[in-house]
Amino acid sequence: MLTFEEKLAIIESFDQLKRKDVSLGRVNFQYEESQSDKKNVVYHLHPNGNGFVYIGKVKGYSTDQKGMVNIRDFTSDELKDIIKQSITILSSEPNTEEELLVEANEETWINRDKQTLTLMYEDEMWNVYAGLNLDGTFNSYGEATAYLDEEGFKPL
Repeated sequence: MLTFEEKLAIIESFDQLKRKDVSLGRVNFQYEESQSDKKNVVYHLHPNGNGFVYIGKVKGYSTDQKGMVNIRDFTSDELKDIIKQSITILSSEPNTEEELLVEANEETWINRDKQTLTLMYEDEMWNVYAGLNLDGTFNSYGEATAYLDEEGFKPL
């Protein structure tokens, strides 16, 4: 695990980010050029090494409801990579693929046996349906797609 100082050094190497000291010794780093209302790239980096990076609903990350990933155990390369991705997401115009999916409200997934499941965004939750039957409910797009991947489904 990287120390607080090591994480700070990595994060401060991104000239696009502006440091904001907050309570209890925690630090936020904001991307002022963000094309969305979200500006925090790094949120509540704590002297104990805990902290979060905004990644939205990018596949491959376990996020909370706000699209944040805990970076406590990240390596140097993982931290650099997720910060680059976060800046890229916040640099894009609104209506990214994720936002369009939310607007479209559903996505179809299929397995090798040609069975389909529908992933729908409803009431701030991600629901997986097999026909009319609810198969699962998830807090984030990442959690839902991880489940579908584990079950052998791929986006159609």
